[in-house]
Amino acid sequence: MSATLKPYLNAVRTTLEAAMCLENFYSQRVERHLKPEVEIRSSKEVLFTPLEVCRNDKEKVLIEGSINSLRMSIAIKQADDIEKILCHKFMRFMMMRAENFFILRRKPLEGYDISFLITNYHTEQMYKHKLIDFVMEFMTEIDKEISEMKLCLNGRGRISAVEFLKNFN
Repeated sequence: MSATLKPYLNAVRTTLEAAMCLENFYSQRVERHLKPEVEIRSSKEVLFTPLEVCRNDKEKVLIEGSINSLRMSIAIKQADDIEKILCHKFMRFMMMRAENFFILRRKPLEGYDISFLITNYHTEQMYKHKLIDFVMEFMTEIDKEISEMKLCLNGRGRISAVEFLKNFN
C-alpha cells in the first residue's frame, strides 16, 4: 500500500465507522413508510452533513448519512482514456449485478463512479465492521484490478500490432 493511500483509507474507514450508527426510522410524512432518508430527502432534520474525503482531484469519496441509511459514492482514479473506459465498463458490469451485492446501488451519483447504499437493515443483518472491511477492500482492490486490466490490454495490443506488422516485412 502506498504512503498516500494508507492515510486516505484510514480517514474513509474512520468516517464510515462514525457515520454507520443507523437505526430504524419511519417516515414523518407517511405512516408506516420506511425508505432510506438519504435517498428521498424528505426531512432535513434526519440528514447528516455530507462529508467528502479526497486523496486528489480525481480520487474521492462522498459519505452522506441519515438516521436510517448511509450512501457512499466513490470516484476512482482514472489517469488516461484507457483507464476511463476500463473503469466505466467494470463499474457497469458490477452495477448490472447489483442484486448480488446487497449494498451496491444500480446508478452512481453524478460525478462518481460507483455508489453503495447501506440501510439499517444491512447493519442489523450483517456485522458493521465486516461491511466496512468490504468497502475498504473494494477501494484497495479496484485500483489494482484496473491497472492489471490496463496492462493486459496493452500486452494484447502489442502482440496484435507485432503480428499485424509482420505482414509488411
